[in-house]
Amino acid sequence: MTGKRILIVDDEAPIREMIMVALEMAGYECLEAENTQQAHSIIVDQKPDLLLLDWMLPGTSGIEFARRLKRDDLTNELPIIMLTAKGEEDNKILGLEVGADDYITKPFSPRELVARLKAVLRRSGIVDNDDPIEIGELILDPVSQRVTSSGNPINLGPTEYRLLLFFMTHQERAYTRGQLLDQVWGGNVYVEERTVDVHIRRLRKALGEKHENLVQTVRGTGYRFSTKI
Repeated sequence: MTGKRILIVDDEAPIREMIMVALEMAGYECLEAENTQQAHSIIVDQKPDLLLLDWMLPGTSGIEFARRLKRDDLTNELPIIMLTAKGEEDNKILGLEVGADDYITKPFSPRELVARLKAVLRRSGIVDNDDPIEIGELILDPVSQRVTSSGNPINLGPTEYRLLLFFMTHQERAYTRGQLLDQVWGGNVYVEERTVDVHIRRLRKALGEKHENLVQTVRGTGYRFSTKI
């Protein structure tokens, strides 16, 4: 398995099933939704790596949903491939203008779909997420979920691990406690903001004197991960 999660949003179950079979054979994990309301709650809660979004959907259209996702700070980096039965040039241009990363016209072959999907993930930098992340002597390996410092293991709880993974892949930016809750805990989990402070303290303690200053408090905002003082 690649570990990459793909959310398929299409109101036709046979199409979703055909896409799921193709992607699961290629090693992807698939999530599915038949409308944009379902899709939004899955995006918030399960954080897919890429969205395969049908142009024509009941209620909110795929194109309007894509526009909404690209306007929201929490979802604007989610790669989107539009699925469309329309081959007209202006529809494709409109899809790209609202922020879609690619489009694919039905009917399409499973091989073409997988190739397009890999290309978009590669452009988004997501494919490289399985490589160890190194910051000085601190190394996080997403495959084994091990964290080491100068070769010595650092023992982290699951929440501290997810916090560190998020921080190491989103350096030099200040995040509020609310943003960290959404990104690390998931938007559908109801946790008080001060819980973030508890886990930040635990993370700093586990990192020890050598690395604890990487997790910095930003007064009036929240926290940032930075190698700069």
